[in-house]
Amino acid sequence: MIFDFTIMYDIKKLKQLREETGISFSLCKKALEESKNNIEAAKKLLNKWGIAKAQDKSTRNTGAGIIFSYVHHNKKVASLIQLACETDFVSGNKEFQALGQELAMQVASVMAETNEELLDQEYIRDASKKVSDLIKEAVLKFGENIKVVKFVRWSV
Repeated sequence: MIFDFTIMYDIKKLKQLREETGISFSLCKKALEESKNNIEAAKKLLNKWGIAKAQDKSTRNTGAGIIFSYVHHNKKVASLIQLACETDFVSGNKEFQALGQELAMQVASVMAETNEELLDQEYIRDASKKVSDLIKEAVLKFGENIKVVKFVRWSV
């Protein structure tokens, strides 16, 4: 019996894709295999899969979560946002908490009246993404439904 141990993906590219996206090694590996080791094509596949996964998980109950706050350095703008997920395990994750802080800063930076307006905004740190894209990426990373429950912005 002859075994073929040919690796269908480049290990360095796998590590790079994992570091850049934060998505699991198994999904990164699958994306690299399907894109023939093309990093940009793999990212597009991961994004496409993330959208589908977010839609699949969107009906699941979000019984856990955290409230995040942001106060601008000039002390004239502040925000609170409630971000929900399915489990306390994810709500305690540092990456989930970083997402909540980013969203709190987004709320303070750009006016929005409704959740839909907030989700449709360009992300302040990367205009090529919308706020909804950040949440879809987090859903793909954590495997749980994540929702903005409510938010408020104050300014002097």
